[in-house]
Amino acid sequence: MSNGFLPISKEDMEREHITQLDFVYVIGDAYVDHPSFGHAIISRILQLHGYTVGIISQPDWRDKDSISILGEPRLGFLVTAGNMDSMVNHYSVSKHRRNMDSFTPGGVMGKRPDYATIVYCNLIRQTYKHTPILIGGIEASLRRLGHYDYWSGRVKRSILLDSGADLIMYGMGERSVVQIAEALDSGLAVKDITFIDGTVYKTRNREDIYDAIELPHFEEIKSDKRAYAKSFYTQYCNTDPFSGKRLFETYDEKMFVVQNPPQNPLSKLEMDQVYDLPYMRAYHPSYESAGGVPAISEVKYSLISNRGCFGGCSFCALTFHQGRIIQARSQESILKEAKMITEDPGFKGYIHDVGGPTANFRAPACKKQLTKGACPNKQCLFPKPCANLIADHKDYIELLHKLRALPKVKKVFIRSGIRFDYLLADKDRTFLRELCEHHVSGQLKVAPEHISDAVLEKMGKPPVAVYREFVKEYKAMNEKLGKKQYLVPYLMSSHPGSTLKEAVELAEFLRDLGYMPEQVQDFYPTPSTISTCMYYTGLDPRTMQPVYVATNPHEKAMQRALIQYRNPENYDLVHEALIKAGREDLIGFDEKCLIRPRKLKSEKSGKPQARTQSGRTKPKYSGNSAGNSNGAKKKSTGRKPIRNVHKKKQK
Repeated sequence: MSNGFLPISKEDMEREHITQLDFVYVIGDAYVDHPSFGHAIISRILQLHGYTVGIISQPDWRDKDSISILGEPRLGFLVTAGNMDSMVNHYSVSKHRRNMDSFTPGGVMGKRPDYATIVYCNLIRQTYKHTPILIGGIEASLRRLGHYDYWSGRVKRSILLDSGADLIMYGMGERSVVQIAEALDSGLAVKDITFIDGTVYKTRNREDIYDAIELPHFEEIKSDKRAYAKSFYTQYCNTDPFSGKRLFETYDEKMFVVQNPPQNPLSKLEMDQVYDLPYMRAYHPSYESAGGVPAISEVKYSLISNRGCFGGCSFCALTFHQGRIIQARSQESILKEAKMITEDPGFKGYIHDVGGPTANFRAPACKKQLTKGACPNKQCLFPKPCANLIADHKDYIELLHKLRALPKVKKVFIRSGIRFDYLLADKDRTFLRELCEHHVSGQLKVAPEHISDAVLEKMGKPPVAVYREFVKEYKAMNEKLGKKQYLVPYLMSSHPGSTLKEAVELAEFLRDLGYMPEQVQDFYPTPSTISTCMYYTGLDPRTMQPVYVATNPHEKAMQRALIQYRNPENYDLVHEALIKAGREDLIGFDEKCLIRPRKLKSEKSGKPQARTQSGRTKPKYSGNSAGNSNGAKKKSTGRKPIRNVHKKKQK
């Protein structure tokens, strides 16, 4: 197996004495051979099993010749849009074009098309009419059946049909890609590969589909939001490899898209094998002249210890992609990688992260999950921790101890986030002490997301009382250790269930906290989440009960502005929101008020006057909109400004 970069040109193939590649991998990202990038894992896994793989990174989709630079592969094309959904990569929640792509050399935007998976597949089909095309990655995985597409505002077909691909490998794909490769290598036609878990195929023969749940017809979910919600929840309840059933969706009475059950989770030994492969741990050297690939800086000195998440947040797509069963690497494998990192010439002594989707999940939620899977209709932590939950941080603590003891390591950070409700469920507070003493540098980012229990219930998050308890214990532990360290809460505006009333409650919470985030995350309706289903249908698919959804851009702007009510640029929106919410009591001079009445100029004298709640003017007003009534500056809270309150990753 080659220990260098995979071929990206005919010249590279000649050096490797390869006349025809087994697979050509078309990717929407720059080529980065690091285990944080899906294309690196899949190509190295195939290489481990004896297959040759070449990479075509960010081909020019306007030039059909760009797809044939490596020739026709012997077994098939692999296609992925990249580590992020191409539409999330390109557009903010307000649908404005982003100005930087961290997965492209030099951060240049525009090197991949919108809906990249579909465009790349159509490009391939222009030249290679019959070569198998296998699609995967987050974009394909979350669009495997009929889905609501936020950017076009409509329900779209399975990406398998719009792309013209032959198979979808959903989820992480290590098992399914090898099984497909072996089937193709044995001479089996791609249309006959219908039996592999973790895949989606299409067929015109209804009689070939067996032991399957029939979902509502595509035309029905397009026209009936209630049918869409029911279909989505059936899919959601069949994402577990142990209990998930085969599903199928009908199109035009003659085409059927069939989703096989998910692949089984990887064992610890298999996880170790995946991360022990000979990655170059760098971007391809051809990108040096462009300034490299920005995304590598986030992961170069970080360690992935687990995948999967049993947290079950409604707005997160991990349930559909990685599943709810935790898969963890052994301590030995992680320590081996850590030692490798410390030998890197650029290593300064700091390991940036040890985690995964949730850092402090190192084992399945309960013993039952190892044989029977996650409960289809229950969550492990919501509305409160399950009685069967095993909350235990001992293994994680031991791992962190060993990492801190490595030569050349000065500090080990935990940046991928912890579940504070899981931490509190562990009666032993050793991890909290270790966290505060060794793994925080001034600020710990946590994700309460909101403080209204009505909104938190829709989010699948614990009640605000749980967060308040964590704040209390975190503060007490830091005082005990003699440290001044703060919490930085991730907050989300306009999530389904949030009216202006709940948005005002959140603003009051921040007022009492003495903190205003510099950035706020609006709810982003990405494919295949419970929250996106709520956004589109106005129904909670778990209960089929109506849920309020803020879809009007102006109302969403008001909810967002309330979280940053101290920003003078938000004054008009905050004022309007408080009036609409019937909370004029928060416009005034009391210390509990969010904003002051605005100054007006007298038509006669031109002197500043202030408008009161009744609309009359009040003389002798001085001061600023965020200060005290006497114009003095508000006492500092001691909190540092935060540059980036929200990270956007598609786990």
